[in-house]
Amino acid sequence: MLTSLIVSQILSWIVIIGLVVALLALARQVGVLHIRVAPAGALATSGGPAVGGAIGAVPATTLDGQSVSVGGHAHGVKLRLLLFVSAQCPLCKAVIPMATSFARAERVALTFVGDDDVAAQRAMIAQHGLEGHAFLNGPEVGQAYQVAKLPFAVLLDEEGAILSKGLVNSREHLESLVVAHEMGIATVQDYIGGLKAQAA
Repeated sequence: MLTSLIVSQILSWIVIIGLVVALLALARQVGVLHIRVAPAGALATSGGPAVGGAIGAVPATTLDGQSVSVGGHAHGVKLRLLLFVSAQCPLCKAVIPMATSFARAERVALTFVGDDDVAAQRAMIAQHGLEGHAFLNGPEVGQAYQVAKLPFAVLLDEEGAILSKGLVNSREHLESLVVAHEMGIATVQDYIGGLKAQAA
């Protein structure tokens, strides 16, 4: 009886030690995969004004016909997010609820920018409950930031300088804009490129 108890204890300790070794090996593999598999960030494009630059105030018009300016100094607004969308873009419709939730959580002033038929834009606003958000409609802002594909986001600071920008189609992409700004890098891709260079 005593012998079987001792044998079972020894076997239990062997199994526990084996599990600890397997757990350590798994943790190491997760670390390796974290470096190899880049987190999804907003896809930076080569065109348009560079991160860190500013283009000054751009005159624009809201859907209600009011004249406003985009960019330039905005007193008391630390971060502004311009989200370029279209009623004809299925990805845009998927990103809109994520963007409104993200803006609330990060305390970012969110402005939607489009260049489409006014009736289509109003229908999209009603569908997604965007009545409380600024919505600009016209080509001026998109041309100033050289937006070629949608949905596209630009994060601006209080002075109108571009902190980060890129194509976005998920909450993670939107969050990467703020993360890139906080880390002092142009894009998450630049950061991952640096990690891969160090690992090589």
